[in-house]
Amino acid sequence: MTLEHRFARVLERVAAAAERSGRVASDVTVVAVSKTFPADVLMAAIEVGAVDLGENRAQELKQKQAVVSGARWHFIGHLQTNKVRHVVGVALVHSVDRFGLGEAIARRASAMDIVQDVLIEVNVSGEANKHGVTPERMSALAEQLQDLDGLRVAGLMAMPPFPNDPEESRPYFQQLVALRHELVDRAPGASDLSMGMTRDFEIAVEEGATIVRVGEAIFGPRR
Repeated sequence: MTLEHRFARVLERVAAAAERSGRVASDVTVVAVSKTFPADVLMAAIEVGAVDLGENRAQELKQKQAVVSGARWHFIGHLQTNKVRHVVGVALVHSVDRFGLGEAIARRASAMDIVQDVLIEVNVSGEANKHGVTPERMSALAEQLQDLDGLRVAGLMAMPPFPNDPEESRPYFQQLVALRHELVDRAPGASDLSMGMTRDFEIAVEEGATIVRVGEAIFGPRR
């Protein structure tokens, strides 16, 4: 199956899941997770309509931005404060999990005279090896970030445990939806939910995802 066919199939599955939840396909942005794939593969993806590309390493993002045009870049990985300069200016940073990182992003964005959209990453599983603010601390972090010039909180992101069965992810997605209700009380308009990957993105869409991060189902297995 070609990249074009794989991407078309993902869009079909997103549309069907959206319909099951009373929404339409245009409610959901598919971010093609392009980490480790070379520039020529990314350009081929853009040509077939996969223009939202997600990278999880700041240096790799910077290198690809220099040679790939026409993409809307998303940073989806854990971000170190000293790598902020490589990331600010993308369409969306999905992984803000502490105030110090938000401060660094806001400073860089203000110096560039832009406002950087970000998502707050929440550790909904409580796993020690996962990044993200605890659910209990999400509202307090959102309140702190709201006071920063140069930064706008656009919603929440989460990464549940890897599921053997996609249905296992549903309770975690439902938890993030509940947290969004808390968030919009403090940050009106912060309604984006980045949740769901290749194995469980249809469940995520059914539960209200506005962004899904899909790699293997679009690009095939990583080398």
